[in-house]
Amino acid sequence: MPSRSEYALMSSKDRNTVLFICFSGAIAFFDFLIYLYLADIIAASFFPAITDPATIKIQGLVLFAIGYLARPLGGVIFGRYGDIKGRKPMLLISILVTAGSVLAMACLPTYAQLGLIAPALFIILRLIQGMAFGLYVPLAWVFVAEHVPRQYLSVGCSYVTASFFTGVLFSNAFFLWLSNSMTVDQLADYGWRIPFFVAAILSVLPLLGWRWIDESPFFAQMKNSKPKEYVAKPFTLLFKHCKHSIFIGMVLALIVSSITTVVVLLLPDLIELRFTLDSDLFGFSHSLGIVFMIFGCVFYGIISNHQNFGKILTIGSILLIAQMFAFFYHLQASGDYILIMYALLGFCAGIVGMIPAILVQLFPTNVRLTGMAFCYNIAYGIVGVLVPFGLGYATLYVSFSPALYIAFIGFIGIIMGVYFYNLPEFKKIDEVI
Repeated sequence: MPSRSEYALMSSKDRNTVLFICFSGAIAFFDFLIYLYLADIIAASFFPAITDPATIKIQGLVLFAIGYLARPLGGVIFGRYGDIKGRKPMLLISILVTAGSVLAMACLPTYAQLGLIAPALFIILRLIQGMAFGLYVPLAWVFVAEHVPRQYLSVGCSYVTASFFTGVLFSNAFFLWLSNSMTVDQLADYGWRIPFFVAAILSVLPLLGWRWIDESPFFAQMKNSKPKEYVAKPFTLLFKHCKHSIFIGMVLALIVSSITTVVVLLLPDLIELRFTLDSDLFGFSHSLGIVFMIFGCVFYGIISNHQNFGKILTIGSILLIAQMFAFFYHLQASGDYILIMYALLGFCAGIVGMIPAILVQLFPTNVRLTGMAFCYNIAYGIVGVLVPFGLGYATLYVSFSPALYIAFIGFIGIIMGVYFYNLPEFKKIDEVI
């Protein structure tokens, strides 16, 4: 914004906004991942009894993938309204829709009580939740980026990204407690509803501080400077003037979604397909890896800015490739130092923390949310549906398949880093087309 210096200090209001978004982001990830932890139990509650374990597993994966398929639809549709009506109204809608959908899931009758209507209702609610989540993630980055001074842009977005993984960490701890507190029969009977009730309550807690949250200054200024007869057409403007930004955004979103999906969500199951490790130790190692990924996100956010994005992205991608192969070579050799190797892998994967700040600067203010939501959710929809099945199948035959895939993604990161390193400068973040 012209009225605000690029080198201004972050105000207390800015810090409150970042904290609000981070707290909401952690809860949003907990809400979305509930099904991942209870897939088999929920599938058994809402679908006809199946005895084949493989079919049950596939059914669970398909139902989890439904949430990913809904994300592009919600992100694109509501992202457009975020560029027309404002960031704050869309933020409220995403929070309320998420809370309402998980509360409705908690109260749903089972297949035994309602027959085929039960799974139909569950799928509809899962789609609605996925649509709201598809809006929330890019909106969180945009909201923070448009509030903080530009010198805090990268670190602000990295805090938001780190909060998402804090939500994953909380999910691990919560479901560990839940599984240790209840028997399998209790979980199948009523225990599976508890996380949904908890998620609904947590989702509305941030609204207690809603009155201290302001509309994005960039959006407010853009709205005030437009003539009254102006008609906003984010999609038309986006695809007319930002084709290059869309391509770059899709590639960057592919990097973020691939690293997050493989390292945070899939790696434990993929490793179990080919390696034998102590389950308790491995579970703790995975959580430790997420802790260090949170640190890595903040670290990369702090050391990167709009002048050295390319250099940091290139170096970080090289380190991630090296550590991913070192991690799998260590598993093949002994696995004795799994704690250290997982922590290092998580820290290197924290490179995803700096990428949202690049995404934000690709798009002008009046199409920013539409552009980010389109790129992020299309990439996540593709990765979230195809990669779990593809890598699961490939790992059965080649144990290093996850490492090879991350190496491929890291190579793309290197190319993007070189590209940004040779760019003279990003556009001004308050640009409007």
